[in-house]
Amino acid sequence: MKNPVSTMIEDGKRTILVADDEFINREILSEMLRDEYDIITAEDGEQAYEIIRQHSTTVSLILLDLIMPKKSGLELLSDIKKQSDLSGIPVIVLTTDQESEIISLNTGASDFIPKPYPRPDVVKARIHRAIELSEGRKIISDTQNDVITGLLNGEYFYEYAEAFDKYHPNTEMDAVVLGIDNYHVLLERYGKEKCIELLSLTASELGEQYPDFNSILCHKEMDIFFIYCHHCSDHGNRLHAISGAVNAVFKGVKLKMGIYGSADKALDLRKRFVRARMAYNKLQGNYHDDLALFDDEILRKVLFEEQLCSDFSNALEEEQFMVYFQPKFDITGEKPVIAGAEALVRWRHPSLELISPGLFIPLFEGNGLIYDLDEYVWRKTAAMIREWHGRFEKKIPVSVNISRAEMYDPDLPERLVRIVEENGIAVSDLHLEITESAYVGDSNMITGRVEELRNKGFFIEMDDFGSGYSSLNMIGELPFDALKLDMLFIRNAFKNGNMKMLDIVIDIADCLEVPAIAEGVETEEQYLKLKESGCEMIQGYYFSRPLPADEFERFLE
Repeated sequence: MKNPVSTMIEDGKRTILVADDEFINREILSEMLRDEYDIITAEDGEQAYEIIRQHSTTVSLILLDLIMPKKSGLELLSDIKKQSDLSGIPVIVLTTDQESEIISLNTGASDFIPKPYPRPDVVKARIHRAIELSEGRKIISDTQNDVITGLLNGEYFYEYAEAFDKYHPNTEMDAVVLGIDNYHVLLERYGKEKCIELLSLTASELGEQYPDFNSILCHKEMDIFFIYCHHCSDHGNRLHAISGAVNAVFKGVKLKMGIYGSADKALDLRKRFVRARMAYNKLQGNYHDDLALFDDEILRKVLFEEQLCSDFSNALEEEQFMVYFQPKFDITGEKPVIAGAEALVRWRHPSLELISPGLFIPLFEGNGLIYDLDEYVWRKTAAMIREWHGRFEKKIPVSVNISRAEMYDPDLPERLVRIVEENGIAVSDLHLEITESAYVGDSNMITGRVEELRNKGFFIEMDDFGSGYSSLNMIGELPFDALKLDMLFIRNAFKNGNMKMLDIVIDIADCLEVPAIAEGVETEEQYLKLKESGCEMIQGYYFSRPLPADEFERFLE
């Protein structure tokens, strides 16, 4: 028997498979179509199936007789439509039975051609239309579906979800964001190809837990998936099932989920997913919880942060940010003597009154506004130092905080030197506080930047030492001129009665031949113990809270 695939010709024509057990029917159709199409023929269902499997990417259409040996046309049609890699091939059924036409169309056939065959131009028109519709759907599918996961991409997802809402206005829906925690770490650990498998597996498991009939799924970003589904109360169970399947293949992968349940349909669809994303973001840095629900507390926090960000520029122009000064005292002598100060920023907002820096500093570090705020504080501090030099005999250094984000700016040393020179003060008048955690993030780069600052003459204080980042192995290698003990470390040492640890840390500073500075000192007991242990300088409410410049001046008079 002649190999049916041997009739394929590489001439750019589309290929049609004619599957019919009657030789004369195959010949009639082949003769009718061969001027426009490459024709492959099959004389039974099993042979047709093998051809389709081998050439699924080249067969453009199947002309299928329903009555065939070994595998009937209806069985073959059903098998094709059940397989994702074959289901897109259009099938036109060849039949004399009108009842079979209905069954075939319901099984997935694109059209039918009756027997005996109509005029050639009618047959060609139906074939052309079926192929055209199929290729159009393929183009749309390739556009709307993500190539990695097969799920909808962002814009098509919103369109389908909005269409669902239009026709189901009373159906209660949940907006859900699912993400892969620390995906960038997984990229380093597994590599790109494995992480593509991870994304594909996650999408597949999502489809199992959130089936098509009540859910719309989207691969929104590299490590983020969106789910718009009928309201339910078992998201936690579904997340557990997805995580279990993923971890069976990729150990240590943690999935997290933010949910805006019973979403308010008066809100724009995108805003509903913004709320789900807010809940998801609440889980970042949380190693215990993997699911969070959007609530009014999250909304209040986000609205508050949005207001702070929108008011920021105006606050700088109107000088709503106030620089406060907390004195530092040298306690090495018989009596404490003022020996410096730390500049701290406060925001006196016209409608929100005094805002704690703990609320706006982390926010501004995250969105980049910290650069402008830092520069503002540095300039205000340098100007105040210049003024005090002109009015008081005593000259004390004032330290300013350098945020971790600032350490990545290669122009940082020049910016600080320029501020010092513009105000006519010495580099030694402006001390710089850099947090312990900043040294750890990108230690080589940060260490190099700190050395640049020291070479310019700046005095560097390692801030928040004891907050748990540095190892004893690296502490001796890091450049700094003073060790500033974290206030929580001091508070916990006294709370737990662990004075030995306090002594050890101060001994480390002594061993490194740098002064130890304790912050957050609140009681006489703390002051006396720190003095006994050899701490050289303290600051905290025991002596004074942070003060506006005019109140701080009493320490200089």
